Amino acid sequence: MALLGLMFFMSSRQRKQQKAQQEFRNELAAGQEVMTASGLFGTIVEIDEANDRITLDSAGSRSIWLRAAIAKRVDSSPNDAADTIEAAEASTIAPADAIDVPDDISGLDTAQREYREQQRKDDEGK
Repeated sequence: MALLGLMFFMSSRQRKQQKAQQEFRNELAAGQEVMTASGLFGTIVEIDEANDRITLDSAGSRSIWLRAAIAKRVDSSPNDAADTIEAAEASTIAPADAIDVPDDISGLDTAQREYREQQRKDDEGK
């Protein structure tokens, strides 16, 4: 009985998400900046209701997408761009000073060989 309740809860939750996505896509209008599911950013130029297609302008080139490929609307303002840059800089991993990167892979083979020899010596000594 609990399994049926869980299945009902999961399916109703999924239906709500699908309905919200459909409402979002129906509210799209020309001039809005959006991102596709594949990560392309662009501005809606035209919406073809009959064929369920959207024309996006991205960096001066136009492309046609299915309405279902639009993942989210991007709200951009002058402050958003600065916030995005600050967030990117804050999340950048600083390089460590003590990392020694070999110029070629020959050193990696030597280190592995030395490790195996040490393991063999340790096994023989037991």
